[in-house]
Amino acid sequence: MSRALQPFEELVELDAEAVRSWCARSLDALGREREEIDAINVYPVADGDTGTNLYLTAEAAHQAVEAVFAASAPDTAETVRAMAHGALLGARGNSGTILSQLLRGMAGVLAQGCDGDHLARALTEAASAARQAVAHPVEGTILTVASAAAGACAAGGGLVDVARNAHDGARTALAATSGQLDVLERAGVVDAGGRGLVTVLGALLETVTGQTPPPAATARPAPALREECPTEDGPAYEVIYLLEAEDAAVELLRSRLDALGESLVVVGGDGLWNVHVHVDDAGAAVEAGVEAGRPHRIRITHFAADAATTDARGERAQRAVVAVVPGEGLAGLCAEAGATTVRTMPGEQPAGDELLDAIRRAHAREVVLLPNDTDLRQTAAAAAERARAEGIRVALIPTRAAVQGIAALAVHEPDRRFDEDVVAMTAAAGATRYAELAVAERQSFTSAGVCQAGDILGLIEGDVAVIGTDLTETARTVLDRMLSAGGELVTLVVADDTPPGLAPDLEAHVRRGYLAVDTTTYHAGAGAPPLLIGVE
Repeated sequence: MSRALQPFEELVELDAEAVRSWCARSLDALGREREEIDAINVYPVADGDTGTNLYLTAEAAHQAVEAVFAASAPDTAETVRAMAHGALLGARGNSGTILSQLLRGMAGVLAQGCDGDHLARALTEAASAARQAVAHPVEGTILTVASAAAGACAAGGGLVDVARNAHDGARTALAATSGQLDVLERAGVVDAGGRGLVTVLGALLETVTGQTPPPAATARPAPALREECPTEDGPAYEVIYLLEAEDAAVELLRSRLDALGESLVVVGGDGLWNVHVHVDDAGAAVEAGVEAGRPHRIRITHFAADAATTDARGERAQRAVVAVVPGEGLAGLCAEAGATTVRTMPGEQPAGDELLDAIRRAHAREVVLLPNDTDLRQTAAAAAERARAEGIRVALIPTRAAVQGIAALAVHEPDRRFDEDVVAMTAAAGATRYAELAVAERQSFTSAGVCQAGDILGLIEGDVAVIGTDLTETARTVLDRMLSAGGELVTLVVADDTPPGLAPDLEAHVRRGYLAVDTTTYHAGAGAPPLLIGVE
């Protein structure tokens, strides 16, 4: 008899290969059910992305496990820790962040043993850890389902019995969620995050028994549902970032973010945290992270723009724009214009997975991708190709600076033909010359001569054209060189730490010397170069 035809032998303990299989099965199952879960996502915000966020979180956990297997022959403890760490790094959205904490809570116990009794304890620890991570736990959510799963197997027993009892308890609790939250009851649906957790526990049950459990029943939301859900009445932005910080600093951060917004979830530990919050002031949420430690992989989503990409049936919008931008101020500006944004930090560039994630979050059949950085061209091209393999039509406009992306976004018209829109956006970006002011970190040779540490560098089209010692004088020189070739509009983008008088001085300089040229100024916020200049 071939191995494929041999009867499945139920497991009595999870080993490294079983944990690996659980991760893979969870990813596959969430992939199959992603759109169905997205469609019932009505709480805390009806933005139709819970299934996608859970899938991306599971994908990060799966990739981390595969990485340790590629490097060595890991034991069970190493594997469960890799699973939890990967989920922490890749957690997306409210439910994805909570799922990562559930996996982290489980990993702490499963690293000590993986029989039925340990699994029961792991689920109890996971449910407790998840509740502690949420600032204001609400019943009728993924937290309720996690607690029910833990309660159903609290007595312990064999691995199969514990896994089955946990899954059954979660399914029962999930069915009851529609009566625990008014928004779910009005929509006639169960909680989307809880629905995803049942899928993950179903993948665990399949791993230990070899039998695929039936999917949880899910109803479609009522057609008028998204008009009734509090998307516009709640905070405007979702802010997510990884944070390197000490425990004491994180406690202060929780208090500050809790006062700023809602849906606060902070997960992690041992110096690395994943922060999720819904706020009206995205910049303040990021600044709170800067004060607590070192935030990176910052993602800011504007709910109104996100909701506009999904119709009442949860179907994909026709077209969306994804833009990579420095500074939360520009992220907010682009989000208000309808773009899905990816934040960059000084010295850090987004990975291909982050760009692909943003394309998926845009939830559209057609996506225009604006990398806004020459060095991102190949990474963006690879992300676009992966998205095309998923059936999304992606056009990559090779914008080399944020000011080119702003120009392209200004002429974007989602109602015209895709090719025409792309041509217009490409022409607007191409007609925008760009420059940047930066501070030299060390002595070096440049195309404009030798610079010393602390010198002001004026880069035009990526090359050092001016070396100066005064920010304002250097900026004027750069502007004059750019306008010597003509121009109709100057765009100035200033960072938080840029002297407040710089932009008004440059605007006055343009008015005095170039009567037919208009100027406009944007604030990039923290984490952007001192000055970006665009000339159209």
